[in-house]
Amino acid sequence: MPHDHSDHDHPHSLLPPEPALRVKALETILTQKGLVDPVALDEIIDTYENRIGPRNGAHVVARAWSDPDFRAALLEDADAMVSEMGYYGRQGEHMVAVENTDQVHNMVVCTLCSCYPWPLLGIPPGWYKSDAYRARTVREPRKVLAEFGVTLPADTAVRVWDSTAEVRYLVIPQRPAGTEGLDEAALMDLVTRDSMIGCGLAKAP
Repeated sequence: MPHDHSDHDHPHSLLPPEPALRVKALETILTQKGLVDPVALDEIIDTYENRIGPRNGAHVVARAWSDPDFRAALLEDADAMVSEMGYYGRQGEHMVAVENTDQVHNMVVCTLCSCYPWPLLGIPPGWYKSDAYRARTVREPRKVLAEFGVTLPADTAVRVWDSTAEVRYLVIPQRPAGTEGLDEAALMDLVTRDSMIGCGLAKAP
């Protein structure tokens, strides 16, 4: 047949099938061609994973858990407090902090697009931008939470906050039991990205 050909004839067949290996292969090719500077690439990755990533938000949460005065100020004026910590900038303006308690569990969604506090949480996950998450979180938040592995007591209310260009939200998850003796750095390790969106819980120590 005229259109019969081996898959190996296609240039993409030279790349491995696993996403991580494909990315590494592409990085190697672009580096060899002088199109990518590995040092600059490492700096970008480190920035978004560690400095403009969920670690920033985890730092804010850990401080709120550790310092009652900071927690109160954060809930009163999140913009001022996160700015004081250096976590402020594009896509991180107009922040509001909401706190999970035994009575109320907060979730964040952007029903129109994917507004998200980049300076605190890094790059939004793919599911946060999906039509399914944006629609279902408003209609059936408990079912969505269950799919993330979170089952709440029946008497805990679920409050959904709609993030916009005018206001973005940071969820302060409940502090896990048994963490009274942990310092701020150790507490940070218990705070997950999903817990700061409200789709997860902080990790147990």
